[in-house]
Amino acid sequence: MPSILLTAPSVEPVTLDEAKAFLRVETNDDDETIAALVAGARIHIEAQTRRALITQGWRLSADAWPEEGRLFMRPAPLQSLDAARVYDAGNVAHDVDTQAFVVDRANSTLIFAPWALAAPGRLAAGIELDVTVGYGDAAIDVPEALRQAIRLLTAHWYENRGLAAVGTVTVLPSTVGALIAPYRVMSL
Repeated sequence: MPSILLTAPSVEPVTLDEAKAFLRVETNDDDETIAALVAGARIHIEAQTRRALITQGWRLSADAWPEEGRLFMRPAPLQSLDAARVYDAGNVAHDVDTQAFVVDRANSTLIFAPWALAAPGRLAAGIELDVTVGYGDAAIDVPEALRQAIRLLTAHWYENRGLAAVGTVTVLPSTVGALIAPYRVMSL
C-alpha cells in the first residue's frame, strides 16, 4: 500500500543535547551535523522497523478494499484514522464515514465490512486513508531501545564521517540491529 508523509514529526526522539552528551561533544561547532545525523538515524530506524517513532500523519492509498476486511497500516503503530475517501470513475473523491472502521491500535489494523463500503471507480489508488501513526508526541513515548539505537547509529555515523567509498556497502553496528530487531514489522 503506497504511502505519503503528510505531517512530519515535530521533534526527534533524541534531542540535540542528549546526542551531544552521548557523543561527549562540548562545543556547538557540530550542532547542525549532529542534528542531521539524529534525524537520519530516526529515518533509517523507521525504515528498518516499518514504524513511526514520533507522531506523524500519513496518506495511504489502495486500489480496492481487501475482501477480508482488514488493512494493516504501515508505518505502525496506528493511532487513529483521520479521513477516508473513495474516488469514483470520474475521479471525484467521496468521503467515507470513519465510523465504518474499527481502529485496532494493538495490531495497527483497520477493520471494516468491505461489502458496506463503496467500491472505488478509479482503477489505481481509488482509496485514500489519512492516518495518524507513531508512539506519541514526545521522546519519552518512544521505546528506550529504539532511542538507544538512534544514539548508537548517530555516534557511528559521527565517528565515521566520510570513510565510505563510492559503491561500497557500509555495515551498521550489530548493536543497532539487535536493538531494533524486536520492533521490526514483518510483511506477509
